[in-house]
Amino acid sequence: MAEVITMPRLSDTMTEGKVAKWHKKVGDQVKEGDILAEIETDKAVQDFESEIEGTLLYVGVEEGNAAAVDSVLAIIGKEGEDISGLTGGEAPKSSDSEEKKSEEDHKTENKASSIEQADAEVPAGVEVITMPRLSDTMTEGKVAKWHKNVGDTVKEGDLLAEIETDKAVQDFESEFNGVLLKQGVEEGGAAPVDSVLAIVGPEGTDVSSVGAPKAAGSSSEKQTEQKTEPKKEEEKAAPSAEASSSDRVAISPLAKKMAQDKGVDLHSIQGSGENGRIVKKDIENYQPAAKPAASAPAASPAAAQVALSFVQGEDTESQNSQVRNIIAKRLSESKFSAPHYYLMVEINMDKAIEARKEINSLPDTRISFNDMIIKATAVALRKHPQVNSSWAGDKIIHRGNINIGVAVAIPDGLVVPVLKNTDQMNYTQISAAVKDMAGRAKNKGLKANEMEGSTFSISNLGMFGIETFTSIINQPNAAILSVGAIIEKPVVKNGQIVVGNIMKLSLACDHRVVDGATGAQFLQTLKTYLESPLTLLL
Repeated sequence: MAEVITMPRLSDTMTEGKVAKWHKKVGDQVKEGDILAEIETDKAVQDFESEIEGTLLYVGVEEGNAAAVDSVLAIIGKEGEDISGLTGGEAPKSSDSEEKKSEEDHKTENKASSIEQADAEVPAGVEVITMPRLSDTMTEGKVAKWHKNVGDTVKEGDLLAEIETDKAVQDFESEFNGVLLKQGVEEGGAAPVDSVLAIVGPEGTDVSSVGAPKAAGSSSEKQTEQKTEPKKEEEKAAPSAEASSSDRVAISPLAKKMAQDKGVDLHSIQGSGENGRIVKKDIENYQPAAKPAASAPAASPAAAQVALSFVQGEDTESQNSQVRNIIAKRLSESKFSAPHYYLMVEINMDKAIEARKEINSLPDTRISFNDMIIKATAVALRKHPQVNSSWAGDKIIHRGNINIGVAVAIPDGLVVPVLKNTDQMNYTQISAAVKDMAGRAKNKGLKANEMEGSTFSISNLGMFGIETFTSIINQPNAAILSVGAIIEKPVVKNGQIVVGNIMKLSLACDHRVVDGATGAQFLQTLKTYLESPLTLLL
C-alpha cells in the first residue's frame, strides 16, 4: 500500500519548508535511507531521507516551491499502484511536467528577470557568499575578524571570518575553493542577513559589478544551489570521508533533531545507514561512554573579560562587541520587565561530598559538584513544573521538556549553552555535555541552536570563592539558580557544634509566574536531593 510522506517539521519554529532540490524523480526506486530531497527550513538546508522503500509515485511540492508543514510532500508505493485516492484524483507528475512547471513559476512577475540578471552579473566559476543567518532572531551580522584577505587562496573548510550574531561569535568557514576576490563587509562592520559577505573565484576575475541589489529571493536561491550542489558531489565522491569528518556529520534530519533534544555528541556515534549515515535507530540505541577527565576541557566558567592594560592617569575606551551589546539589552529587558524576587537557602553538602567521592572512584568517571546540582535541579523541576514555565503576556507556558541552561563566562561576556532533556540524563552524560559545551563556548565553537530552548538556568560562581550572589533571570525562563562556594563552617549537629560543608543557593524568580510559596517548595525539594543524594533514585 502506498505511503504518504508529509513535509517534516525540522525545527521548532518551522511552519513551512521549501524543496531546494529533489534527488529522486517520479518512477525512481527508493530505498530506506535514500535522500529524497533537500528541504530548506527557516534555519538551514537539510537532507531529507526516506524511511520507506518502494517507487516514487507522486511529488507534491515542485523543486523551488514551498509548502506548509504536514502537507503532502511525496507518495511512495508499488510501481503502477493507483494513488488517485491519495492525491485527490490528480495523475502522478512526470519529471518533464515538473521541469515545465518550474520554468513557469520562475517567470512570475520580476523573478525571471532578476535571476537572469544575477546569472549575467556573476562570472563563471565565481561564488557569492552571503551573510548567513546563524540564529532564529538574527537580522544582521558583524564581521568581528577576517581570517582571509583579498587575494588569499581559500580552500573548502578554511576559516573565512568570525561573525558576531545577536547571541555569540561564531567561526564561518568557506564551502568553496578559489581566491578571495572581494570582502563585502569591512572588519568591524555589520550587514543584513543575505547581503554579500564575500566573493570567491578564479584569480584575476573582475567582480566589480557583482553584488548590485537584486530582487528579493534571487540571491538566496542561487546561494542555496551553490551550497547544496558541491555537498552532493562530495558525498558521491567520498562518502566515507564526510562521515568521519570532524566538522561534517552525515545524519538524517530526524536523527539530528533527536540528537539535539537529547544532547548527544554526534561525533561519538557510528552511523548504521548508507555510507555511515546516522539514522533514527542509532540515536535511540546510543549509549554514551564516560570521557576521561584529563582529555576534557574545564567545566567551570573560568574565563574572564578581556584583560585591559592600566595606564596611570589615562582613560581608555573599548568598542562594545555585538555579544556585549546583546547581553546588555537582554539583561536590561529582563530586569526591568520581570518583577524579580529572591529566595536563599543553605545546603549541608557532607553527604554530597561522600557520594561524589564514591562516584569518582569508578573507572573513567569524573563528575563535579556542578554536575550533581544540575541533575538534582532537573529532577526537582519535574515535581515543580510551575518553576519550569514562561510568561507570555496573557498566558503562562508550561514547558513540556526540562532544558537547563548553564551560564559560561567567555572573554566577550556570557553565553548559556543548553542541556536538552536534562532530567533524562545521568551524571556521566551531564558531565560530558557540560565540559564539551563549556570548552567550545570559550573557543567560539558553539552553534546558535545549542544556546536556544532553555527552560531554567543555573549560574555557578562557587569556583571563584563567592559564597552567595543573585542573578538576573535569563528570559524567557521564569527562574535562575545561583550557586555559591562550599565553605567549611561550624554547624550544630545533634546538639554538638561540628565542622560542616555548607553551600548557599539563591533562586531568582519572576513573580508573574512563580509565587513565593512555589519557589520555596522547589528549593526545599532541591535541598532534600542534595543533602540526601540517594533520594534522587526514588
